[in-house]
Amino acid sequence: MASNSGNTAYPMPPANADLQTTWAFLEEGVDHIMTKLQTGVSYSKYMSLYTVSYNYCTSSKMHSGADQLGGGIGHRTNLMGSDLYNNLIRYFVNHLKTLKTQSDSLQDEALLRYYAQEWDRYTTGANYINRLFTYLNRHWVKRERDEGRKGVYPVYTLALVQWKSNFFLHVQSKNQKLAGAILRLIERQRNGETIDQGLVKKVVDSFVSLGLDETDINKVSYEVYREHLEAPFLDATEKYYRQESEKFLAENSVADYLKKAEERLREEEDRVERYMNTNTRKALIQKCEQVLIREHAELMWENFQQLLDYDKDEDLQRMYALLARIPEGLEPLRKKFEEHVKRAGLAAVEKLVGEGAAGTAAAEVDPKAYVDALLEVHQKNSETVTRSFRGEAGFVASLDKACREFVNRNDATGTSTTKSPELLAKHADALLRKNNKMAEEEDLESALNKVMVLFKYIDDKDVFQQFYTTKLSKRLIHGVSASDEAEASMISKLKEACGFEYTNKLQRMFTDMSLSKDLTDNFKERMQQNHDDMDITFSIMVLGTNFWPLNPPTHEFIIPQDILPTYTRFSQYYQQKHSGRKLTWLWNYSKNELRTNYLNQKYILMTSSWQMAVLLQYNNNDTLSLAEIMDATAISKDILKQVLAVLVKAKILINEETEQYDLNPSFKSKKIRINLNTPIKAEQKAESTDVLKTVDEDRKYVIQASIVRIMKARKTMKNQALIQEVITQISQRFTPKIPDIKKAIDHLLEKEYIERVEGTRDTFAYVA
Repeated sequence: MASNSGNTAYPMPPANADLQTTWAFLEEGVDHIMTKLQTGVSYSKYMSLYTVSYNYCTSSKMHSGADQLGGGIGHRTNLMGSDLYNNLIRYFVNHLKTLKTQSDSLQDEALLRYYAQEWDRYTTGANYINRLFTYLNRHWVKRERDEGRKGVYPVYTLALVQWKSNFFLHVQSKNQKLAGAILRLIERQRNGETIDQGLVKKVVDSFVSLGLDETDINKVSYEVYREHLEAPFLDATEKYYRQESEKFLAENSVADYLKKAEERLREEEDRVERYMNTNTRKALIQKCEQVLIREHAELMWENFQQLLDYDKDEDLQRMYALLARIPEGLEPLRKKFEEHVKRAGLAAVEKLVGEGAAGTAAAEVDPKAYVDALLEVHQKNSETVTRSFRGEAGFVASLDKACREFVNRNDATGTSTTKSPELLAKHADALLRKNNKMAEEEDLESALNKVMVLFKYIDDKDVFQQFYTTKLSKRLIHGVSASDEAEASMISKLKEACGFEYTNKLQRMFTDMSLSKDLTDNFKERMQQNHDDMDITFSIMVLGTNFWPLNPPTHEFIIPQDILPTYTRFSQYYQQKHSGRKLTWLWNYSKNELRTNYLNQKYILMTSSWQMAVLLQYNNNDTLSLAEIMDATAISKDILKQVLAVLVKAKILINEETEQYDLNPSFKSKKIRINLNTPIKAEQKAESTDVLKTVDEDRKYVIQASIVRIMKARKTMKNQALIQEVITQISQRFTPKIPDIKKAIDHLLEKEYIERVEGTRDTFAYVA
């Protein structure tokens, strides 16, 4: 420590000095440390004080009537300690009287400065004095406390107890003068003024230090801090922000208020960090949230729609962040957001349908335009969820619910639940075809990912599956797939979304294509070895009936003589390889190329089987009647008329007399290769009808299989519970109708897979 104190009024007493002599020496030293520590205390002086204190406590001589206290028990410390302890109390009380007097005339910041300065001096001095009386603390104080005596503390704690009762409470008793001074400074800071935060922190920390837990004096107690500062601070905060927020909202917009509230909350967080005790954080922030957010939540909810309508991202982010702080603050926003997305989706489709030609049926909506309209709404609102609502699960659920609603039911679908999956499958088909502009304009993989975004929302995934399978079969048969990689990628996405069973058929179709190529190559090789008269280029696809959604012709067909040898040889070749299998020839899906030999210019005509059969009749005839062509080909009259209409329109045949068709000897075309193989209306219309018919059939079996599985696991089940369980299990694939489930139950009762439990009307049991 520093040099000599410069004022030694009393010489060091001997080891057996009495109380009066001892205390006179100690008091002079204690007072110097408490009031003039800045002038220093020499090491020798400090050690002298320590030694005198020690000597007195360990003295064997009874001082000042100690006989009455101890009755000659060996530990004299017990007897001596109380005298020193009581003298210390008297010293602290007298010392603090001066402080009380000087503080009475001070106010606000001047009071805080005086208080902080004296607190520093007092606690520093008390720390040194505590060490001087170490022996007293270790023995007399400890013994007294162990024996349960109240109001005895180690010297440093004693100093704090005296400060609290003789100075702190005196200042606070005058209208909470000390806490009031702090609160007024804080209010000035809230009003934008700069304050001495270090000063506030020092005074605030003293409130914490003055807390005392009687059961464990080493434990921090916040009792004084909470009662004298935290409680009035929280009340003042509530009052301040209630007035400010009401006044601000009366003069400014909600968007501006959101910024203000965000800023104020940040400031209060910062305030706790800088000078309030960290234990106040929770109560302070709750109070601010109550006044700044909860009390104005209704107004925020009302303004939410306006922010959405005008894409005010930053304001939406703020509103989300603020309302997320209070219970149930976000729920009204989620509901409003769901309605907003749903309205946007329905409006987009309504606009699309309205832009079509007057009287256009919903069935004729362009699949690409339809999908793009839905995706645009989803993407825009998905970005809002990510950007403005931090991808919060509740808003994601609201977006999904709204999208599921408008994707399945809108102006384009009407009351049909199958229209959306059909249009989506047609769009996917367009993407996956060769030479499609969409694949050139954008990354095909990205376009397929977008298809999967909408696929997630489709209720009747089985309808999409059936349409997709039908379209895929056509792409594979006609060789118009954009690429095998793109096809595989799409199947992989569907498999990931719906499982192996959903894509099993699709994958088997690719296997059949590969096997068919090998079969054709082997057949050609065999024919070249055994038959030299093969002048027809021929390839065949043998496709499994269970995996390909293809229907054989509905009418008879007479195979033209020109291809009959090839047909016969392949049939025999296949039967030799697979004796138990039956081939069904799908002439309605076959393609042919014919070369003209009767004109100066040679043309190649790309035809369907029906067109090929008709044109080959003209190898032996120049003119034929409708009846003659029907007899020669066995094609039904309604289809044959459409076939002939295409050939007449292309000017290959001439139809000048009713039902009489002549070969046109003067046919001319700018193109050498002429495609006549355009789908006829009857076939196009039949495709949708067939798909939906297949879906209905499949659904019956899916429902029945689901009921059997459930009943096998549960053994017995009530009717209503069974229906609910079936809906739960199947809803990932499609939404089953309750009448269909009831029909399936009746069918299974009839077939004796399940039975009614005797004595009940609505309970079923599984029949093992």
